[in-house]
Amino acid sequence: MDVSQYLEIFLDETKEHLQNLNTQILNLEADAENMDTVNEIFRAAHSLKGMAGTMGYKRMQNLTHDMENVFSEVRNGNIKVQPEMIDVLFQCLDALEEYTNNIQETADEGTNDNEPLIKQLNDILKGGAGKAAAAPAAAPAAPTAGAAAGSAGGDKKWNGIALDETQISVIEEAGKVGKKAYGLTVSVQESCILKAARAFLVFKAVEERGEIIISDPSAQDIEDEKFEKDFTLIVLSDAELDELIKAAANVSEIDNVVGDVLVLAETKNYHPAENAETTAVVEAPKAAAEEKKAQPAPAAKNNNDKKPAGGKPVVNRTVRVDIEKLDVLMNLVSELIIAKNSLVSASGQEQNTNAGFNEQIEYLESVTTNLHESVMKVRMVPIESVVSKFPRMIRDLSKNLNKKMELYMSGEETELDRTVVDEIGDPLMHLLRNSADHGLETDPELRVQRGKPEVGSIFLDAYQDGNNVVIEVRDDGNGIDVDAVRNKAIERGTITMEQAAGMSEKEIIDLLFLPSFSTAKKVTDVSGRGVGLDVVKSKIESLSGEVEVKSKLGEGSTWTIRLPLTLAIIQALMVVVGDEKYAIALGAIQGIEDIQISDIKLVENKEVINLRGTVIPVIRMRELLDIESSKADEENLVVVIVKKGDKQAGLVVDDLLGQQEIVIKSLGSYIKQCKFISGATILGDGEVALILDANALL
Repeated sequence: MDVSQYLEIFLDETKEHLQNLNTQILNLEADAENMDTVNEIFRAAHSLKGMAGTMGYKRMQNLTHDMENVFSEVRNGNIKVQPEMIDVLFQCLDALEEYTNNIQETADEGTNDNEPLIKQLNDILKGGAGKAAAAPAAAPAAPTAGAAAGSAGGDKKWNGIALDETQISVIEEAGKVGKKAYGLTVSVQESCILKAARAFLVFKAVEERGEIIISDPSAQDIEDEKFEKDFTLIVLSDAELDELIKAAANVSEIDNVVGDVLVLAETKNYHPAENAETTAVVEAPKAAAEEKKAQPAPAAKNNNDKKPAGGKPVVNRTVRVDIEKLDVLMNLVSELIIAKNSLVSASGQEQNTNAGFNEQIEYLESVTTNLHESVMKVRMVPIESVVSKFPRMIRDLSKNLNKKMELYMSGEETELDRTVVDEIGDPLMHLLRNSADHGLETDPELRVQRGKPEVGSIFLDAYQDGNNVVIEVRDDGNGIDVDAVRNKAIERGTITMEQAAGMSEKEIIDLLFLPSFSTAKKVTDVSGRGVGLDVVKSKIESLSGEVEVKSKLGEGSTWTIRLPLTLAIIQALMVVVGDEKYAIALGAIQGIEDIQISDIKLVENKEVINLRGTVIPVIRMRELLDIESSKADEENLVVVIVKKGDKQAGLVVDDLLGQQEIVIKSLGSYIKQCKFISGATILGDGEVALILDANALL
């Protein structure tokens, strides 16, 4: 059966289920007794299992099957949810996302069986009935064993390792089907830096050929590198001892591996078999890339409860449409609007008094407007799809940074154009990480002294404001130390002492958006390399948006992103400079003023006007665009007041043509150097008019 035709549907639905699982597992961490959450996770895992099975993705099917089994036991009351189980579930979620990404890129799920994770899920099941099951967060989970007694080599004794009745029963049953019990002691080289990673690779290699029932030290201790250089495994396998030893010894930086065939005596203790073969094999180096790929991700622990970001409805009344088809539809609408403008232009030029012709123009105008609005609504998607991953990210940052923090989100249902939503994830991630690392105080006592709760708060709010969507990221942390930013800028040579003295607080803070600028005292995995805020600014401005920050030292910071609802069709004011026509987006315009020449003043040799008590700099567009003006200097000036955040400027133009709905056409890479031109539009008479970017001008 050819299932490739269903691949896109499979990916869409899988991503929805993973997003739902991400939210529900966070909810489960906050309220482990909530059976509605347990049922929701069970249903999502069950659906994923069925979908993966239908598509032939066996590895994905196996993992979700075991997740489903665990939650079936939780639903039946046989297993209690423990923090360690949450860690395992998040690791399962990461594995499922890895499968999904592989499928999206290659239509194949890859070769990672995730056996250690499946083993952990099975260990949760084994420890379940009537007990509070706690699955170790290490990749190859195994019960803690007592220290192995005896000396190394052939004289090694195994009877010091404690076994419970369940393990003894498992060994006896394995013996009945021809499996043998082996003891392996693995020694890591003294010079090894990543001992836990090497141990993980050994576990993985051994478990491909058998089942590890005991590790000493425990799997958790091995993952935390709480061992010197040796660790011991008891394995059930139908392979030969030599094969197991070679598999373990083939891992890089393993010094040697010693093994025994074991027998279970009457006393239920392990002993080496008579004439047991004991082998030591020096490892053969492996590629470093494989080591890095297989290194286990650190298990996240629960530091504090989080507020759930809100549940997702089980059934969505939505229709999935290929974004490329929507782009074609949008282009058709664009051409329709151009055709309408042509008719309007022709009507005006020919002084056509035909009533029927004018009615058709009005009808066409009505149709194109409605069609435009309909297409916009189809393209609009909630930003929930982007922000749903952030509660998990903040949870992990809380552990990595050793800070208590909570994320509060509102307005996830706010809709944006799909092309904007696809691009907004990275800027928001950078701002949240910035708040977590730089914003919130590291010292909880300092927060208490300032009258704040010990747990820091980060807020992500989205709402619609006219023709824009505003997204705010704020925190109740330390705020921005303007003096520290100023000193860093002087130290780096970004500004001089004299320039710094004349700069306002806001201008100093805006230096943070420069590339490679960071005030962090040390580089960490989270921040400090100066990559982040410059990415935020460039990405937002490429989406015709703006970003600004307000901060108060000791109280916190607010980062505000303002984005247009759509990027394709906008309302614009058409203006004339010289013989050329230009468009300015209506959303950036504060007003239009008729200014006398005598009202122009000079401040620091720059032209300004005093408009109702506000001093506004003046930009003469004819000089900026290098166009000869058709107006004499003694005439009054037409000034378009534009605004970006709390900045204003007056653009001096020759004439106004009025408001018009225009279609933005990209100019590609041809004029990238000219930052204040954001695109072009085709007018009704076929002429091309450039679109001025008020943000860049300011």
